[in-house]
Amino acid sequence: MADGDAPPMERLLDDVREALSQLEAVEDASQLRGAVLVVDDDERLGEITARGLRRLGFNADSSSKLGALPAREVLVFDLSVLEALDARSHRDLKASRPIVVTGASDAASRALAASLDASDYLVKPVVLEELAAAIKRRLAEE
Repeated sequence: MADGDAPPMERLLDDVREALSQLEAVEDASQLRGAVLVVDDDERLGEITARGLRRLGFNADSSSKLGALPAREVLVFDLSVLEALDARSHRDLKASRPIVVTGASDAASRALAASLDASDYLVKPVVLEELAAAIKRRLAEE
C-alpha cells in the first residue's frame, strides 16, 4: 500500500486463492490431469472408481445419472445408463466422446459405443491405470 499499511487480509487471501487456482490449472495441463465424471448405474462402483482416480491425481466425481457436462470434463460412462437418457442427453453424451466402461463385451455393445463416438472402450473389471491412460489420451485430444 502507498501509505505503508499492509493490504487487508481478505485481499491477500483472495490473491493466494487465485494464484493456487492458476497453479492447479497449469499442473493439470502439464500433466494431462483434469476433471473426470464417472457415471455408473452402480453408485458404489462409480464412487470406488472416482476415488481411485483421485488417488492418481484426477479431479474425479461420480454419479448414477448424467447431468450437464462442464467444458473439458472427461466422461467415463457405463453403457447401462444409456437406456435412461432422453434425446438431448444422448446428443450431449455423443458430443462428449465418452470413455465407455462396461461389463458387456459383445459386438452389439461395442457397436453402440462406436455410435456414441466413444474415445475408448474398456471392459469391467477395469485396471485403474488403463482407465487413467485412456483419460490422459482423451485430455490430450483437446
